[in-house]
Amino acid sequence: MDFPPALRVSRASFVTLHRRGRLRGCIGHLEPIQALVVDVAQNAFSAAFQDPRFKPLTGRQWPAVRLNLSILTPAERLDCRDQADLLGQIRPGEDGLILQEGTQRGTFLPAVWESLPDPLNFLTELKRKAGLAPDHWSDQLAVYRYRTEAFGESEDT
Repeated sequence: MDFPPALRVSRASFVTLHRRGRLRGCIGHLEPIQALVVDVAQNAFSAAFQDPRFKPLTGRQWPAVRLNLSILTPAERLDCRDQADLLGQIRPGEDGLILQEGTQRGTFLPAVWESLPDPLNFLTELKRKAGLAPDHWSDQLAVYRYRTEAFGESEDT
């Protein structure tokens, strides 16, 4: 099948599924590894059937599922002296963040700001997701930000 050039470009994406207003699956890549059309298709399948936090989606559940697609910009590393410096640099509602220290890594898409609008709470929960203590800070902590172009269905559709 011949796809438009924009879909053949290597881009990173996440597919998020919600069912009755609750997270039902979210799978994606932080770095581009393949054509966007392939990345989205594989992530959609994985979000529905392979997210380890949920049982595979069933046909009966599908009508209540809402799908959201996030296409990521390349991540940029933030130079932060400390947590206060980081909190001053992030843009609530716009930035997705990646925290990484050694093998521990976690990300929150910009859409997570809807449920965690306070920057300190956002960062604290992201640290927990990455397997770090809520008050953790070290010189080895790498912080990256990215933005997304998001598409999806609201609960009203």
